[in-house]
Parts: sequence; structure tokens; C-alpha cells
Amino acid sequence: GLWKNRFSELLSEVIMYAVIKTGGKQYRVATGEKIKVEQIAADVGQEIVLDQVLAVGNGAEIKVGTPLVSGATVTVTVISHGKHDKVRIFKMRRRKHYQKRQGHRQQFTELQIGAIAG
Repeated sequence: GLWKNRFSELLSEVIMYAVIKTGGKQYRVATGEKIKVEQIAADVGQEIVLDQVLAVGNGAEIKVGTPLVSGATVTVTVISHGKHDKVRIFKMRRRKHYQKRQGHRQQFTELQIGAIAG
């Protein structure tokens, strides 16, 4: 009924999106978005073409790869490199006089999503 019509209206206005795989993780991206991914060895301002595209959607239609969509690419620009917030690791064995503290900051690359082709 009403909700289905509203939903299809929203979908028809939606810009193209893609599901990409980088750094062992999957991200749903659309043009103009900024995402933080695992560190990529590339200079700031450099354009990279990601070819591991798992799905491409445009409004209500979607192309799902098996496992990748052939010929589909996503062009991204490297904005910056950085480190996430510190994760504190604290290990302890009760009654054994054992305490161990450790910190870790995961590195990331921030990307600006450009053209989605395919």
C-alpha cells in the first residue's frame, strides 16, 4: 500500500551505490561519501581504482556479482592517513599477581568516493 509506494519513490531518487571489498572488509559506498578503510599504501591526493566490487545498485535495480561484478570499478581519492583512537588491552589473572597492559592504535586511510562504473 502506502508504505511500498513511499519506499519505491525513495529508491527511485537514490543515487548509484556499490558494495566494495578492501582490507578484508566490505563497505556500501555512494558517490561523494567519505569512508575510513584499512591502511592503503598510496599518497594523499592520489586516485585509486578499486576493482573488487561485490554489488552495484541503482535505485530499485541491483547487480550482484558471483562473487565480483565483472567490469565494475569504483574510483576513489585518498584524503588522508591517520590512526584510530587507542584501544586499551588489559590482561589479568586473579590471585596470580599478573597484570599486563597494552595499547593499540589501528591505522586507517580516509577515502572520498568518486565515480562508480558498472
